[in-house]
Amino acid sequence: MTHQESLYGKTPDQLAALCGELGMPRFAARQIARWLYVRHTEDPLRMTDIAAAHRQRLAERFSPALSAPERVTESADGTKKYLFRTLEGHYVESAYIPDGERATLCVSSQAGCRMGCRFCATGRQGLQQSLTAAEILNQAISLPERDKLTNLVFMGMGEPLDNTDEVLRALEIITAEWGFGWSPTRITLSTAGVVPELRRFLDATKVHLAVSLHNPFHEERMEIMPVERAWPIAEVAAILREYDFTHQRRVSFEYIVMSGLNDSPRHIRELTRLLNGIKCRINLIRFHRIPDSPYFSPGDEAMVRFRDALTARGIQTTIRASRGEDIQAACGLLSTRLKGGI
Repeated sequence: MTHQESLYGKTPDQLAALCGELGMPRFAARQIARWLYVRHTEDPLRMTDIAAAHRQRLAERFSPALSAPERVTESADGTKKYLFRTLEGHYVESAYIPDGERATLCVSSQAGCRMGCRFCATGRQGLQQSLTAAEILNQAISLPERDKLTNLVFMGMGEPLDNTDEVLRALEIITAEWGFGWSPTRITLSTAGVVPELRRFLDATKVHLAVSLHNPFHEERMEIMPVERAWPIAEVAAILREYDFTHQRRVSFEYIVMSGLNDSPRHIRELTRLLNGIKCRINLIRFHRIPDSPYFSPGDEAMVRFRDALTARGIQTTIRASRGEDIQAACGLLSTRLKGGI
């Protein structure tokens, strides 16, 4: 199934090439970008500072990319889960998380995921589609709470570095002065550790990085995260030691704690060894149960003991508050396995 091309999601360089192709002045690219990303207007016929003939040409060639969410589910804690339909007919979910003056949107980069992590509902779904930059941006721009957003986290469905081209294009639009104009420090990208794309991401952007770690031992991590076979976490750590995270940019490690599986003293010792030389923090996350899962989260006291043991070894460690678990919006629970996300 093919779809008409969209203007939304294109950078000024791409728009300039398009203008040359259509016989339009190259400076029109910046005008189009302003309409798209500052005024949030993607209808060429409304771009009034562009010649009428050019507007008509653009309107005939390009179709809208933005669409409102098809469904919203609200949690008792105020978290909202939004369901979006892609142009190919697949579905993705985003989680809007208000917290005082802070409002975070957890966006998806793919419909499903091919990483196959055993503790993740999205991983069980498999990969249906990698999203375009426009489909990634649509989750923020078409959000009813768009103007309240303070932060974006690429921690929804999919592995962002399995869709690097489109994710980097979306990040460029979000952070560029001609785009949304956001500071990179308002954005965090989470990855399971796709080594071939990691340097590219680190060199191309200044947004924060979160690495899905979950077990410091190669054999044990491989059992729950197949990505470890191709790109061991030790290789990821080695790359990160080459970068400076002592200033504004931060790196953190996400660690879903599963009782009896990755929460022993030897795991604490190995985490300390693995992360030596990297200025970072560890975010401990309670395991959120998915159907037919053999894993369980430890109790609150055990979580605190694990946190305190890591902190005592010099690693800044926090326990992330669970949000939206009652609507399947918490970490690891997003899934649109059935049409409509039902």
